[in-house]
Amino acid sequence: MKFLQLDHDVCGKLLPGLADRLADVPFDELESPASPAIALFKEYGGTNLLIPRAYGGVGASALDAVRVIRALGSLAPSLAVATAMHHFSVGMLFAVGPLYESSTSIRASVLDVVAKNRSLIASGYAEGRSGHGILSPTVEARETPGGYLVSGSKKPCSLSRSMDLLTASVALPGPEGESEMGLLVLPADTPGISVHDFWSTFPLAAAESHEVRLTDVFAGPEHILRAPANAAEKLDELNEAGVIWFQMIVAASYTGVASALVDLVLNRRRGSADERARLCLLIESAASLVEGIARRIMDDDLGNDCAAASLFTRFSVQDIITRVVSQAVEMLGGMAFITSPKVASLASAAQAVVFHPPSRASMSEAVVDYYAGKPLFFS
Repeated sequence: MKFLQLDHDVCGKLLPGLADRLADVPFDELESPASPAIALFKEYGGTNLLIPRAYGGVGASALDAVRVIRALGSLAPSLAVATAMHHFSVGMLFAVGPLYESSTSIRASVLDVVAKNRSLIASGYAEGRSGHGILSPTVEARETPGGYLVSGSKKPCSLSRSMDLLTASVALPGPEGESEMGLLVLPADTPGISVHDFWSTFPLAAAESHEVRLTDVFAGPEHILRAPANAAEKLDELNEAGVIWFQMIVAASYTGVASALVDLVLNRRRGSADERARLCLLIESAASLVEGIARRIMDDDLGNDCAAASLFTRFSVQDIITRVVSQAVEMLGGMAFITSPKVASLASAAQAVVFHPPSRASMSEAVVDYYAGKPLFFS
């Protein structure tokens, strides 16, 4: 089987035509701020990849999804990274049913809208903030007649300029003055939502990872999913589900980016056969680790142990990617690096996998405690 063939075959089956259209666009254009990649993703139904068929979506399994994401990452790194939080948000919206009061109609309406309009969801969760869980609130709400006024910001926030909907965890005032967590879903054109330049480096420039600010944004009850008072245990389960999906999608995205470098080495027949084989084995081991998490999701083998495994998988994958990028760039040689920005762009983009939370350093004590028999605590 040709390198990446399985991933591209799955992508071609579930999102017919998308990979071919992306491949027709010059790489420099795909990775520029004016990239057509996100628009093509919408046009070919990529927004619906993880939406269940019952809501009009593609209904991809977790395993098929990570293969599609790897294929897209190998073609358009910014697109894979930008849409990672869209896929995550879809997964989280579908998971909230058992937890949130009166959530079924809101969840169904959002998923129906996304499927029908091929809408893009940007995420205002806390995955960019050091010391916070993925679902920790980034915005706060205060009560006002008829609903809430929401303020705060998220930076970086991928898909900031192309988003149709914004989801975020929100701190809500509790009955006794305490703060409670809710999930916010708002149209991107809601008054008070604004986008401001933030990303200023060249790798992943097409991911639209800028700052999204909310300034006294009115949110009615239909826009907020509020957890019941006794939902502490369920919130833990939701957070663990979020960790699993987030780590898996991130690892799949960057495995795809690193795979593009390996593909260049193979196509140009750089290095010896032994060196090329070792490079293939390295990146395929990363892909297999990611697929292992996908299979656990499909087996409904979730919970704290799977969340821990997803995190350890991402740490392992980022180590493999670091080795793959270093070896691939060396094998491609100095002239390839000098004469084409593609090599430098791919190498830089792939290394960004280490910036996603939680960091290895922040989790060191938690990992040691986990292997001493305690649940893994995510911060």
